[in-house]
Amino acid sequence: MRISRLVACCLVFISSSVLIAQTNTTALSGVVMDPSGAVIAGASVTIVDAAMGTTKTGLTKSKGEFEFPQISPGHYTMTVSATGFSNQQQELELLVASPLTVTVKMTVGAMTTISVEDTAEAINTSDATLGKAFNSETGRKPAIPCEYVTYLLSLQPGVLALDSGAQTGGLNQDPRTGIVNGARQDQTNITLDGVDNNDQIFGYAFNGALRSTRDSVEEFRVTTTNANADAGRSSGAQVSLVTKSGTNTIHGSGYWYYRDPGVTSNNWFNKQAQLNSGDPNIAAKVLQHTYGASLGLPIKKK
Repeated sequence: MRISRLVACCLVFISSSVLIAQTNTTALSGVVMDPSGAVIAGASVTIVDAAMGTTKTGLTKSKGEFEFPQISPGHYTMTVSATGFSNQQQELELLVASPLTVTVKMTVGAMTTISVEDTAEAINTSDATLGKAFNSETGRKPAIPCEYVTYLLSLQPGVLALDSGAQTGGLNQDPRTGIVNGARQDQTNITLDGVDNNDQIFGYAFNGALRSTRDSVEEFRVTTTNANADAGRSSGAQVSLVTKSGTNTIHGSGYWYYRDPGVTSNNWFNKQAQLNSGDPNIAAKVLQHTYGASLGLPIKKK
């Protein structure tokens, strides 16, 4: 009896770990058709991630459908080939926790390659989740307090962020900060590479236990509504972060953010208190020097 209980506990632990890890991946599915709209069974579909050097290949089924579940997010080149049709090649940007569904229409002809560059933003038609996926380029553009990418949660629709900076330095001046669609701020679930990264002590919506800076995160997605079973164990937002990994090329970045005290405006309430007491209107001194760098190198192969 004790052995059976131990085995059952191990199975539950393993299955729960697998479910959590799914928030760190994405998926690609679709259907292959001929020019008339009829499905093509047995077509070869290959996706290549040149940066990571990975290749996956599959065949379309009886209804022309194909699927690559639980693959790493990144930039993929998809090539579809079938007998009697020209090869179809398409560039795809697969973001974390954002399954993508595509429709491929083949062209009758010789075995030439037709490239299709899809620059439009992908629309999630695979599930009912609502939220925004951010890649590394998007995460570096806006000015984020303390450079933690999770602060982008405050820019999502349905999020009440009275003062996201109030949670820095171990302070929580307003418990309403970080309410997502009516859920309390401690109901936000943050995962880093599929692992729990929640601050169990303070339960901040915008801060994880391990800080996630711009240069350490490759991309992430914030699901504000209708989270799937693989992510949801709370009523708030589901934040899935993916850290940067090595590629086959040398890459890096550097930054320096400076904020001078001379350009700091005074808080309205602080200003009124100073004027009423006859003190000069002087803002609190703010001096910020935030700098850093990152470097990625390819693995040396023999």
